[in-house]
Amino acid sequence: MDSSLERLVSSARQGDKAALEELVSRIQNKVYGLALRMLWHPEDAREASQEILIRVITHLGDFRGESAFPTWVYRIAANCLLSVRKSRVEEQRYTFERFGQELDEGLTDAPLTVGPSVDTSLLLEEMKVGCTLGMLSCLDRPHRLAYILGEILELDGVEGAEILEISPAAFRKRLSRARRDIVTFMKARCGLVNPERACRCRRRVQRAMELGRVDPARLQFAVDPEKARAFPEVLHEIRRLEETRRAAALFRSHPGFSAPEAFATEIRRLIAADGQ
Repeated sequence: MDSSLERLVSSARQGDKAALEELVSRIQNKVYGLALRMLWHPEDAREASQEILIRVITHLGDFRGESAFPTWVYRIAANCLLSVRKSRVEEQRYTFERFGQELDEGLTDAPLTVGPSVDTSLLLEEMKVGCTLGMLSCLDRPHRLAYILGEILELDGVEGAEILEISPAAFRKRLSRARRDIVTFMKARCGLVNPERACRCRRRVQRAMELGRVDPARLQFAVDPEKARAFPEVLHEIRRLEETRRAAALFRSHPGFSAPEAFATEIRRLIAADGQ
């Protein structure tokens, strides 16, 4: 744990609310990013993240420094995300087979019918991120969480095992199964990972808009136009990797997920309230 974070933890444990607010601001995006990858929908992720940070705040006195503070936070997050109610995507009970079938529906090569003010690169980014996060929902929660921690966040097996409170061997086994399922699906269905498969991002945008899953006026994932426009270059680098490594690289190419401002404001209000 770096010294500045250590000082914040120490001060927050002693009742310094300013330090506690700064501490929360240092971890909230990591918590939100984990929740969004687990639950897909930003609103579900916001609710779960708020619950996680409340648990962190109220149990801060229990932190003994036996592990790194971020590891301790992730452990609290993992326990919450493994038990929280089903997200609206999980309610759909997706399997890889059903998800793949939906990808084949409504494909079109016709030009996109969007207004001139709409940045099509952002639409494609929205489609790419939403689709790949949707693939994660085809894994059960334990394997999904192991994949996110080990492949996307690139935590080592010891830390991943500590977060999930299982043995390193069990974590490696869980991660291996999740990796196998994701890679197998992407090799068969995703043209980004496997150039021999027709990429569906552009061909599926129109259908996604018709279904209300992509709203050009209210994008949920694509927030950085420059990064969206640069993705073709990123994709070129991804395809230079070994095929089994491309799936994880595609997930890591996602934009950074930041907690919404309204969420941060609510956490600050809770910290400032009496009784914290």
